[in-house]
Amino acid sequence: MAVKKSYPFEQSLEKLEQLVERMEEGDLSLEDSLKTFEEGIKLTRQCQQALVKAEQTVKLLLSKIKYILKL
Repeated sequence: MAVKKSYPFEQSLEKLEQLVERMEEGDLSLEDSLKTFEEGIKLTRQCQQALVKAEQTVKLLLSKIKYILKL
């Protein structure tokens, strides 16, 4: 069973940028390109999930602020 790698948002984004640069160089074999692409998709999903979670947190905080201001 493969171990799922999970990085903090900033690290995931940096790693994703590195993968894109590697693929843009055009020196990877087809197999390596597919593996790199797959890893990039996983990192993209992690980043999207982190952003959704952050957005939910911001919305929650804003609703609490609005409630406090109405008091």
